[in-house]
Amino acid sequence: MDLQPYTDAWDDDDPHANFKSEVAEYTRQDPLPTFEALGELTGIPVESLVRYALVKWASEGHEMIMHAGPRTVRRMWAFCEQADAAGTDAARLEAYEGLRQMVSWLHAPLVDGETSQDHTA
Repeated sequence: MDLQPYTDAWDDDDPHANFKSEVAEYTRQDPLPTFEALGELTGIPVESLVRYALVKWASEGHEMIMHAGPRTVRRMWAFCEQADAAGTDAARLEAYEGLRQMVSWLHAPLVDGETSQDHTA
């Protein structure tokens, strides 16, 4: 299995610049030694472990939709679309505030009301 690092260049206004930057950063490391050690420990072939990790990562978005619900995800996305359409810093700040309120609502059941500590970590 030949897992190549991502070393491309992109424009600052590329809509996927943040993702490309993250891919470039994370792919500087070689993940195979970790999978090889895990495979040796468990007896699971490296290819199966890599497939497992990819499927688990790829399914996270679907799991989030199942937990939050499609309506919530659409409402969150609407903040982003409106800010992008307006194209102003004020609209982006307004979108941030809307998203912050929704995330705080989603996060509320995870926090101890007396201490404001997140007990999921």
